[in-house]
Amino acid sequence: MADTVYIPAYIRVHLGPPNKDAENVTVPFLSYVKNVASSEIYPTWPQNAIRANMYAQISFALNRIFTEHYRSRGKDFDITSLSDYDQSFVYNRSIFEPMERIGNELFNDYIVRGDSIAPLFARYCDGRTSTCEGLSQWGSVDLANQGLTPFEILQRYYGNDIRIVRNAPILAITESYPGYPLKKGDQGTVVARVQNQLNRIRRSYPSIPETGTVDGIFGQKTEDAVKAFQEAFLLSPDGIVGKDTWYKMQYIYAAVMKLANVHAEGIRLEGEIPREFSRTLKLGDSGKDVNIVQFFINNIASYNPGVPSVTVTSSYTPETMAAVQDFQRYAGLPVTGEVDSKTYEELYNEYQGTLLAHESLFRAEIPKKYPGYPLRPGSTGNDVRNLQLYLLAIAKKYPEIPQVIAVGYFGDLTEKAVRAFQEKFGLKADGVVGPATWNKIISVYEEAAPAVGAGG
Repeated sequence: MADTVYIPAYIRVHLGPPNKDAENVTVPFLSYVKNVASSEIYPTWPQNAIRANMYAQISFALNRIFTEHYRSRGKDFDITSLSDYDQSFVYNRSIFEPMERIGNELFNDYIVRGDSIAPLFARYCDGRTSTCEGLSQWGSVDLANQGLTPFEILQRYYGNDIRIVRNAPILAITESYPGYPLKKGDQGTVVARVQNQLNRIRRSYPSIPETGTVDGIFGQKTEDAVKAFQEAFLLSPDGIVGKDTWYKMQYIYAAVMKLANVHAEGIRLEGEIPREFSRTLKLGDSGKDVNIVQFFINNIASYNPGVPSVTVTSSYTPETMAAVQDFQRYAGLPVTGEVDSKTYEELYNEYQGTLLAHESLFRAEIPKKYPGYPLRPGSTGNDVRNLQLYLLAIAKKYPEIPQVIAVGYFGDLTEKAVRAFQEKFGLKADGVVGPATWNKIISVYEEAAPAVGAGG
């Protein structure tokens, strides 16, 4: 993932599904933007609707490039040409006049959320044959006809905390890997980037030590952090940042940043993960159950290169179906591409297995004092995440306490775990973590996981 956003002079497009052989074409980014708009929306739509859609389309494409979504997975392209996975792009198609004109004006503008520098992953769908948690293309037409501006239309779908970055600089970007392995003794901005990303990754995987000051000098602390990262993610722990380690780091960095924005993006995975599944999911289905399956797949994919990650949406896309099929092959299940109760059970168990197999990665920081305010349903942040990690360790000794998911959002499952803990240890079972409950959790946690409590 880049640290600065530039508009690429060119974008490399894969003319087919991401895991199938197909031609790659490199086209000017400006031409790509006009092509996608001409392929996905109508030139007769109101100008404000066209503009709102093009902002979303540009932001989506830039997010794919900024996060190196495909390159961090070993691909040699930036995006695919299919709307089932990314955006609709028809090579060598003609461009409609409004898209030609508006594209020239908007191609280096994009959406961000709050103080983030990252282009917003601006989900959208047509709003008639498919719906999603994002912009409705046909719905934007209705809003434009009501007199809303492009920005007001975008706020309706993405929230009031978005803003538009305008006239971003243009740069001939290819892949981010510097072209040579980084090792102890090296210096420069690329080393500083590695240090910065490792330190951010460490906040989600505390077994990785700090690199120290982000000074661009590849010293002993940086080497130790690189080795710990490589061990955690099943790479050869040589302390050298070669291409495999570089792109694995970009992938994990993007993943933890996405997890940090789970609350901001309106996804409430933590409170919605059942132990058993009551229906079969198949291509075209949508809803929270699909989000859960995609969440499991992405976690498993971080450790298992045979299972590809997917975009977390509310839709069971061909991308999701292909990933499910790969998981079924891996798990020895019938390869149907559908998630029945057996496949869901295996997904759930495999996810729990990653927690146990890499337990040190999910350890909380050394137990802290009460944060100074009660944690309750709706709370977010690192204090919540530590609470969840404490409870997860405790639940292994006391199985009557439900296992939680450490995502830093206090949802239904965390509330149930807190109430169960309170009942178990004779506290007021109100589901709120005040000073008495926090201190008791710390006491029981240190007993249940003494190595962790000692900073191990």
